[in-house]
Amino acid sequence: MQCPKCHSDNPDDTIYCGKCAAPLKSAEEISITKTLITPPERLQKGSTVGGRYKIIEELGRGGMGIVYKAEDTKLKRTVALKFLPPELTHIPEVKERFLREAQAAAALDHPNICTVHEVDEAEEKTFISMVYVEGQSLKKKIESGPLELDEALRIATQVAEGLEEAHKKGVVHRDIKSANIMVTEKGQAKIMDFGLARMAGGTLLTKEGMTMGTIAYMSPEQARGEEVDQRTDIWSLGVVLYEMLSGQLPFQGERDQAVVYSILNKKPKPITDLRAEIPMSIEQVVSKALEKNPDKRYQHMEALLDDLRSISEGIVPEEIRARVRKARLLRRKRLILYAGGAGLTIIMAVVALSLFTRRAEAIDSIAVLPLANLSGDPRQEYFADGMTEELITNLAKISALKVISRTSMMQYKGSKKPLPQIAKELNVDAVIEGSVLREAGQVRITAQLIQASSEQNLWAESYQRDLRGVLALQGEIASTIADKVRAAVTPTERARLASARPVNPETYEAYLKAMFYLYKKTPEGYAKGLALLQEAIDKNPTDPLPYAGLALAYPILYHGPGGTVPPNEGFPCAREAALKALELDDNLAQAHLALAAIKMYHDWDWPGGEREFKRAIELNPNLPEAHSHYGWYLGLFGRKDEALAEAKRAAELDPLTPLYTGWLGWKYLGRDDLDKAKVEAEKALEIDPNLPDALFVLGEVHRRREKWPEAIAVHQKLAGVNPDWRYALAKDFAFSGRKDDALKLVASMEHQDYPRFSLFLYQIQTILGNRQEALRALDAAFEYRHIWLPWTMRDDPYWQSDPRWQEYRRRLNFPQG
Repeated sequence: MQCPKCHSDNPDDTIYCGKCAAPLKSAEEISITKTLITPPERLQKGSTVGGRYKIIEELGRGGMGIVYKAEDTKLKRTVALKFLPPELTHIPEVKERFLREAQAAAALDHPNICTVHEVDEAEEKTFISMVYVEGQSLKKKIESGPLELDEALRIATQVAEGLEEAHKKGVVHRDIKSANIMVTEKGQAKIMDFGLARMAGGTLLTKEGMTMGTIAYMSPEQARGEEVDQRTDIWSLGVVLYEMLSGQLPFQGERDQAVVYSILNKKPKPITDLRAEIPMSIEQVVSKALEKNPDKRYQHMEALLDDLRSISEGIVPEEIRARVRKARLLRRKRLILYAGGAGLTIIMAVVALSLFTRRAEAIDSIAVLPLANLSGDPRQEYFADGMTEELITNLAKISALKVISRTSMMQYKGSKKPLPQIAKELNVDAVIEGSVLREAGQVRITAQLIQASSEQNLWAESYQRDLRGVLALQGEIASTIADKVRAAVTPTERARLASARPVNPETYEAYLKAMFYLYKKTPEGYAKGLALLQEAIDKNPTDPLPYAGLALAYPILYHGPGGTVPPNEGFPCAREAALKALELDDNLAQAHLALAAIKMYHDWDWPGGEREFKRAIELNPNLPEAHSHYGWYLGLFGRKDEALAEAKRAAELDPLTPLYTGWLGWKYLGRDDLDKAKVEAEKALEIDPNLPDALFVLGEVHRRREKWPEAIAVHQKLAGVNPDWRYALAKDFAFSGRKDDALKLVASMEHQDYPRFSLFLYQIQTILGNRQEALRALDAAFEYRHIWLPWTMRDDPYWQSDPRWQEYRRRLNFPQG
């Protein structure tokens, strides 16, 4: 058939020209608007069909028929009945073909295909009985906006798995679209309407009532009226994936002809232009599925499925990486072509330089995004989080790398921020993302190293090991990553990474669950965490990890009032656990940190404390807690520059934990640099407006400037956030002359818990001039073993001339002189 517009030759049964998309038949020929048989009338609720199906309600209607929810009274189950339009089945040969295809569809058994129970006739009506699916169509789901990347990939993978099974049985759907995919309440995708797509020969464009949406999913060969195979389903799934990610169809137009012309001749707008956070690898998968030439498309659903699974696991297949590189190169070429004159020369030089030097860019800072939990079981989140922490811990042992801490990284769990944005927020050169799957005593970890600035994939690998060897596996991954970024790993560091011991699976699981709960930092999480650590110790008393966790679990690093365990009770328990952990493994940085904190905050063993801090930092140079607490040690002995450097390092390694930023402000207070103290406090409050430490610093800045209303206002908010911090407000009242208000707060603290507030009561009573009451409180603070005692007693202008002062200082073991 020759096109009347462009005179191109087309197959005889083609409806639109394959070159210009002009209609080749009249409107009457294209759309069967004159129904040959009267359309079926609406069935009434409660009526029975076929002697067994009781109609419950109508679910919907369209060009392919009317669907009812019904009860199968014979088998006592809820079904969906689809009644086909009479005009589609009135011709015997058409009906026979439909029955054959419906029977083939009924033979398909797959969790992502809606099961067809039977095909039958009753009262001259042809209908299909199929599983009733609770949920909503994917089309309806997309109406609320584009799907999140992981959800879109999960649905696309499930649909591809269903189609792969159908194609193996020789069944091609031919009408894959978002309206034909149901998503259950549990997120399971089910493909509907198998066997309905080819009913009158040709294509769906010959049918009455077909919407533009159906046309928009058609492959070019389908639109041209050519024979189709499984590759047409691949195209349609590519359209659905594009729609899920962008919220719109790739081929659009006001009229059917415009849509067909777009399918045949135009390239869709890249998804990354519509959503910048979509990775280029996904864009290239969609692009390959939407190749207009079927020979350049994915040839089998299995190939598309492999790419979807790999990318979901954090691995970009080599062919897709090649397509990504080619796409980026084409974009650079376009940039060059659009430039002119001298600008052209400059751009060419810059692009050439970047192409030849990118691999040489230095990478000395890394962030590990939370590993995805591929089990599908939310109860396994603790394991994925634990694996993330282990990978961070192993990388952190390499002194040549800056590795962002777990606390900051877990805030990106579930985040869809673009990698360059994450890297900018964390000030790192590269990002690691991946996944973890624990199954039948095995653990599989995939990891991908991506250069943040260019999103260039530098390395990807998948590992599978017995759970007992998971720590050695983490060390192996860390060593490989260090090699890929050309980090200088010392022989000692490499030996430590390679010397991981095997774990007892039951003990390790209990340990991971314990840390998962402890990181929640809630009373319930604290209780569960301690119980699980003890359970891990009971299961295997020779594993050092639970002991190290126990040493850090007690509130030994607690600074400020409050706390659930008094220092004179918690620290001895922590010491016992830390020493046991180090007896079993002297290379645990966490255990050395715990021991350092015990020696500094409780034992007042100053040389021993510094020795343990240095050892912890040697074993894990990227441990923010070690740098931060060592900063407190250095500040105590007047080493202010070193203290500030350690505080800055802690904030750098854990930038999204406001506590370290607030403590950095505290270090500036110690240097009387009030401007910088205020900046850091306000920076911390941007992250957490109710952070007590930052509110204290900000109010203290105002107090030292004698801005009493401002200081009191900030510290009143602080007391409202946490009443344990009301001592700061009491100090403001005492300094500003509001003695009665200060004494009211003193009375409330004395009444609540005198030992816990004793050190702060000492400070307030000293300011008020009540020296006897101050000394009584100071004695109570010594008995309580208050952790702030050394910093309060190091320099106190109110007491330095008192002969009793030196005796108190000797009790703190300060070096003489």
